[in-house]
Amino acid sequence: MSNWKLINRTFLYDGSLDGFLTIVFNCYSSKMLPQKIYVEKDYISNFLDKIVVIKTDFEKSKRVFQGIEKIIGYDAFYYFYYAFLSNEKEKEMYLLKYLCDGFDSGPKINDRIAISYVFKVFSMQKRTLSECHRLKGLLRFQEVGDNLFYASVHPDNAILEPLGQHFMRRFSRQNFIIHDKIRDLCFLYSNQNYRIVDSTNMTVPTISAEEQKYQELWKLFFHTISIPERKNPRCQMQFMPRKYWKDLVEEP
Repeated sequence: MSNWKLINRTFLYDGSLDGFLTIVFNCYSSKMLPQKIYVEKDYISNFLDKIVVIKTDFEKSKRVFQGIEKIIGYDAFYYFYYAFLSNEKEKEMYLLKYLCDGFDSGPKINDRIAISYVFKVFSMQKRTLSECHRLKGLLRFQEVGDNLFYASVHPDNAILEPLGQHFMRRFSRQNFIIHDKIRDLCFLYSNQNYRIVDSTNMTVPTISAEEQKYQELWKLFFHTISIPERKNPRCQMQFMPRKYWKDLVEEP
């Protein structure tokens, strides 16, 4: 990317995957890289920045989406997608350089781990996947209605969609809501379809009487089998970090 031009501009976009892929299209077409990229709603105004607002273009996004798989390979899209869900600061610049370089060099980009932005993309996707895998085992669904279940999560990364898709495959006949309380979003699944909606003004549903009974039985079982003399909080937090405890029924 030595022949690329770094321009004194700060790009703002809507935070969506399509919005970011629009930036990739514009930058690769012009062979120019901005100094910074921010999500528009999170940007704190700075009179020194020269702002360019990038409007999401779904046709451009589609072309980049197809190009990643065709030119760089499916593995690259897999790395990119999970890295994009990361809460890492300045992730957009790392991903932009990774994809633009990948369009020039093809699948070989994934072998260049010594390049800082390639290494960073791999690190981000690894952390995101790790948290997603952990929450697949920690998520606690609670019955709140007839064949309707609810679970709350407080993830570091924006893993609501892959997490929800995992439980779609696992509980395909069960309607459920997964509530990301950090980002105020809900994953709603019903009848083989899902959508992600804003939950800012959502009222958390109350659990059913049957669910309350089973929760009490579970708590009783959990505390009955525990051995006070063998309690090891440090070891427990390695497998079940404290930040996830607020969403658990058993209250460690």
